This record gives sequence, C-alpha cells and structure tokens, in this order.
Amino acid sequence: MRRIKDYFVYLAVRVFLCIIQAMRMETCHRIATWLAWLANDVFRVRRSVTEENLTHVFPDWTPKQRHKLSRDMWEHLFLMVCELAHVPRKIHDTNWRQYIQIPKPADMMRYILDPRPVVVVSGHFGNFEMGSYASGLLGFPTYSIARPLDNPYLHKFITKFRSSKGQFILPTEGSAKEIERVLKAGRTLALLGDQNAGRKGCWVDFLGRSASCHKALAVFTISAGAPMVISYARRTDRPLHFEIGVPAVADPKDMDDSLRGIEPLTQWYNQKLEELIMSEPSQYWWLHRRWKGEPPARRRKRSTSATPARPSSEPRQVA
Repeated sequence: MRRIKDYFVYLAVRVFLCIIQAMRMETCHRIATWLAWLANDVFRVRRSVTEENLTHVFPDWTPKQRHKLSRDMWEHLFLMVCELAHVPRKIHDTNWRQYIQIPKPADMMRYILDPRPVVVVSGHFGNFEMGSYASGLLGFPTYSIARPLDNPYLHKFITKFRSSKGQFILPTEGSAKEIERVLKAGRTLALLGDQNAGRKGCWVDFLGRSASCHKALAVFTISAGAPMVISYARRTDRPLHFEIGVPAVADPKDMDDSLRGIEPLTQWYNQKLEELIMSEPSQYWWLHRRWKGEPPARRRKRSTSATPARPSSEPRQVA
C-alpha cells in the first residue's frame, strides 16, 4: 500500500508539472500570485513559524508590512516551482545569456577553474536550485549533500532532473569517503549553509538569533584548503530571469588569521548570507525553521538556575 500511495503521489506531481509546462510564464506568474494569497491569507500555511521569524528579524515593521512580505515569499516559492518546471525546456547552453546575468564573471571563473577543491555555500535564498543547474549547464559539475526523499519515485525523478546538467547528490549518511574523494579530486561541493544542525552544531549569530550550523562546511575549507565561495541565484525583474553571483570568498591561501577556525568561519559565511537575504527579503524561505533550540551554554545555565537546592544530608536537630 505504501508503494501504491507513493506512486500515485508521484503521478500527481508529474501531471501538475505537465500542466505548468503547458502554460506561458506570464500565466504561471498570475497563478502563483493567486496561490500565494490562498496559502498565506486563507489556509495560513506555516503562518506561526513565518510570523515568528519575521517578528524577530523585523521587530520595527508593522504587522501589515510583515504580512505583505509573507505573501511575497509565498509568491516567490510558487514561482520557483514554475521556473524549475520550465528551465529544462527554455534555458540551454546556446541561449543562457538571455536568461542569466553574471555581474563579475572573472571572480566566478577564477575559482571554478582553480585546480583546488571549492566549497560553494548558498542558502534558501532566491532560486538556489538554479545555481547548481546553471553551473552544470556551463560545464562545471557540482556535488551536493541531501537526504533521500521518502518517496522513491519522487526521489528518482528529482535526482534525474538535478543530474541532467551535472549536479550529483551524495546522501547525508555514509558518504564521508565519497566526499573525501570529491575533495581530493579538486571537485566542487555545493552546500546550503542555513540548515539546522541540532544541539551539537556550531552555534553562531544569524539574523540576530543564535542558530546551529553544520561544522562540516568550515572543516572542508580548512582541512582541504578549499576556497569557500558564497554564491547566490536570485530572480531579477521577471520570472525565469536570474542573476548569479559570487559576493564573497574566503580563500585559505590569503585568509585572515581571525577566520582560521570553525566558529569564526561559520560566523563569516552566515554574515554573508544575511547580507544577501536583507538585499531581497521576499526571496528567502521565512517558513524555514532555521532557529531551533538553544546553545548548550544557555541550556546549561537555564537548567542550573531551575534546579532546586539539594536538602542537607545531616539530620535536623529537634528542640
């Protein structure tokens, strides 16, 4: 029964994508605007998480401003799905310049052509799937780490889409040797830097709140001598048109001594992601549960203050 259910879900997704591909992007944009209103105003999907995140990051905004940003985010998400459905048919190696802008191509090519391995860090900002797709389209494959989907049919379908232009997915469990091989071969690892890493992660400040980050990103850079490249792919003035850039790089060759450590390097790339998000906040996933739990030191302090004093083991003297 589980396999039958998964297959019908897969069929529904494929039919949905076929319908999107049959539409013009202008029509998809209008539908995305309508669906955003439904998700945000009518069904209030993940409204509590989104509102909590926006309140913490924009405390001085009015409820009306935060509400508009929440709806704009939903419009961006639905547009992102439509764009990914159209990209394989619309953007090719012969016409990509009509859809993709690269502000400083020399900065990007310098590290893509570097014989050393490269760690590309992005976040749930813009159309991040488009970044890896465009890299493969230009002939530079990337390797990403992701948890396999529970639905095997959808997992196979999405993996095939990603690998069609050279984005190879490594599983989160049991891929340590494969990652080591990728780094030794001088390949490119493309990773999302705003994933929650749980209690044992590296805790740094992200948009004014403590957030747990995976230590592996900084470890790859420090141990393998791989430049850490901050990258983004955001929508420009209309759907299916993107700007892909590299705003910052931490290169071990000339890295400042203050960054030579897991925590400072992790804080550095989170700060760079902050700057990208604040430049276009409507293209960030505010429904993403980025902030979970508390740093260990804060939890220990809270538990210590909440623990009642132990009674004395000596017997009380009765008068």
